[in-house]
Amino acid sequence: MMAGTATMERAAETNAAPVDQDVLIVGAGISGIGMAVHLQQYSPDRSFALVERRANLGGTWDLFRYPGIRSDSDMHTLGFVFEPWKHEKTIADGPAILEYLNRIVDERHIRERIRFDRKVVGADWDSAAARWTVMLEDEKGGTSTTTARWLYLGAGYYDYDEPFDATFTGREDFKGQILHPQFWPKNLDYSDKKIVVIGSGATAVTIVPAMSDKAAHVTMLQRTPTWFAIRPAKDGLANFLRKILPEKLAYKITRFKNVKMQDIVFRKAREKPEKVRDFLTKQIKKSLGDRYDAEAFTPPYNPWEQRLCLVPDADFFEAIKADKASVVTDHIERFDAAGIKLKSGKHLDADIIVTATGLKLAVAGKIPVRVDGALVDWSEHFYYKACMFSNVPNFSAVFGYLNASWTLRADIVAEYVCRVLNHMDTTGTTVATPALADPATLTEENIFDFSSGYIQRSLHIMPKNADKLPWRLNQNYIQDRIDMKTGAIDDGVLAFGNARAVASAPAELEAAE
Repeated sequence: MMAGTATMERAAETNAAPVDQDVLIVGAGISGIGMAVHLQQYSPDRSFALVERRANLGGTWDLFRYPGIRSDSDMHTLGFVFEPWKHEKTIADGPAILEYLNRIVDERHIRERIRFDRKVVGADWDSAAARWTVMLEDEKGGTSTTTARWLYLGAGYYDYDEPFDATFTGREDFKGQILHPQFWPKNLDYSDKKIVVIGSGATAVTIVPAMSDKAAHVTMLQRTPTWFAIRPAKDGLANFLRKILPEKLAYKITRFKNVKMQDIVFRKAREKPEKVRDFLTKQIKKSLGDRYDAEAFTPPYNPWEQRLCLVPDADFFEAIKADKASVVTDHIERFDAAGIKLKSGKHLDADIIVTATGLKLAVAGKIPVRVDGALVDWSEHFYYKACMFSNVPNFSAVFGYLNASWTLRADIVAEYVCRVLNHMDTTGTTVATPALADPATLTEENIFDFSSGYIQRSLHIMPKNADKLPWRLNQNYIQDRIDMKTGAIDDGVLAFGNARAVASAPAELEAAE
């Protein structure tokens, strides 16, 4: 804000002020690394840097360290468009994904551009200087600033500091350990322990079979069942193609096949949900045999009203058949000293309780973002082209698909932003703003028509969506890819210009003076 105040007297249409880098990328996970590589490929004349709040790169894959951590999408679509996935398993574990990301960063000399242990605590856009001033805090509490022409947010979509941890009566009475997967203790010894995992989503279904190898028993306690999809951890076609074709071509074919399959299954689930329900149920019955329990595996919603949970090689069901794991469908009355008392009157004994109760969403990485001193309330802004926001200049963010792999969106967003930057170079402009004069002209639509708790709990903080492009976060990768790759950059909505004087200082700045 102070930088903005200092430049209020600049004449209109003056040259933009100097910056430390053209593009500042926040986050060195999948989204941030993907943008860095795209800049190298498509906008090589643009300088860039990455800031990462953690000591290591990887984002989600560095933060989460619970047993069995793995992708919930195939790596031919969770992998980048520019870098083939070379491992035999297409449903990959966390260490393999980290190895993939580290190799990309090192082979492309991106690591030296990353400033680790730097948390972004504020970002201010100054129209008179046509630049962002970004405030950083290091691990010791020291602060610094850096400036950029464009701010690219690859900080993910959930709160790194605080998970969603449901409140359970009697929690303080429990004598064992209570863990949340987001903050897993290092070297936890759970040998011969009785474990209860609360939840039935992707995290729970990963933890249960992974812990069942050493634990005395693992119980998954669910309030509501989830739809599971069994698939091989290895993609037979992918591994075959890699033997007979050049690696990049084999990867491209497999990626295309998987994208199409994801799209077909999602559309079928929306158009003929009963057929998808029958197919998934038959899979589970075949895997469990006489262990199948309809109450435990028949959700009250249709497939893809929440994200499907992948079960690679049926490992979750194999643990149940081996009597190492079980599923209980019930409601929690309270925790007590020895475990969990259920509303049915039953009791689950436990030495360790894992609360796999979900994530807490966060918009823009919880960073206070200001435009000419005015704090941005994201819930009052519309998405533009699935990555920018109405009336916020030179700013983009990645929010992955709900019905497909995160990286599919990250790839097309990064390429699109490079197209915008290149257009600015060609036209001699320094500012790009999705201009929306009258939001009342748009018809709002809730595109988050997923019943998942983490989505429903966060609707009030999410940016708005209209019923038509470009003002929406679309959920159709195939259409989005065509639009983002070939659609006109200068579409009559995205306004291009240069540094301009601000008519008057915001009230809070005037008060500060």
